[in-house]
Amino acid sequence: MYKNLLVATDGSPLSDKAIDQAIELAAVLKAKLFVFYASPSYPLPAYAGGVVYEPISKKEFAAFVTEEAEKILSAAEDRIKKAGVECARIHVLAATPWEAILGAAGENNCDLIVMASHGRTGISAMLLGSETQKVLTHSSLPVLVIR
Repeated sequence: MYKNLLVATDGSPLSDKAIDQAIELAAVLKAKLFVFYASPSYPLPAYAGGVVYEPISKKEFAAFVTEEAEKILSAAEDRIKKAGVECARIHVLAATPWEAILGAAGENNCDLIVMASHGRTGISAMLLGSETQKVLTHSSLPVLVIR
């Protein structure tokens, strides 16, 4: 059935539930689990009054997002390995996380994507969008959505 599962996390409690479900499924199927985290791309500098303002240097930004990703991915990896499931980490910088999720799933021959849905509705769903919804819309792979 499924041999390579990708579980996307953003470090939230709801993403932790998705990781738990992915662990259980991978354990039963004896599948490899890829834990995925996308950091935002470097913010564009602002231009005002003939001066370019960078909110943070590229070097500081890289260190910050790497540290944050390490914290989130190592916590997930510890839980996955404790369950006896084979695990690999994936960390990318991405302006569009849903595209990065699909790209990582393809590059790693994943046959299932597991991710949480934060269940936004109404105006917030329209304005913020949903990475889960975009993955569901564009994926040719099965997607297991955890709520």
